[in-house]
Amino acid sequence: MLGIFKKNIVLISPIEGDIIELSKVDDEVFSKKMVGDGLAIKPSNGKVYAPISGKLIQVFSTKHAYSILSDQGVEILIHLGIDTVELNGQGFKNYKNSGDTIKKGDLIAEMDLDFIKSKGKSTVSPIVITNYDNYKKISIESGKSIALKTEIIKITK
Repeated sequence: MLGIFKKNIVLISPIEGDIIELSKVDDEVFSKKMVGDGLAIKPSNGKVYAPISGKLIQVFSTKHAYSILSDQGVEILIHLGIDTVELNGQGFKNYKNSGDTIKKGDLIAEMDLDFIKSKGKSTVSPIVITNYDNYKKISIESGKSIALKTEIIKITK
């Protein structure tokens, strides 16, 4: 049937900034796609929004990472900065908690970019689909500046 009934699942940008290919992230866990496929964003401001509707299944105690299970079953990890776990929550504020239902575009967190940089940490933030092997195709934007709510990842079941 020419794929006319295929439904794409779309993630919007949770962070405003510049897209960086995952392979160029200075952390092998992400650059080698050990936890999933996706992209990274070098943020231009610290606000972080839900890229899709679903449930916030985990907010790390250090407030640097958020796991989302979308209403369609997509598992997403938003990791704020690189090696920021070492900051033990300093420089981060969360607005949502584990177990909360979220809607696409909800403000879920904020990071203090200047503070993170002052501690020698990168603000580059990977956004990965952790169960990407469950899908036929994942189309990922690359190499451009993006505004909030820009479509960044399309997933075909």
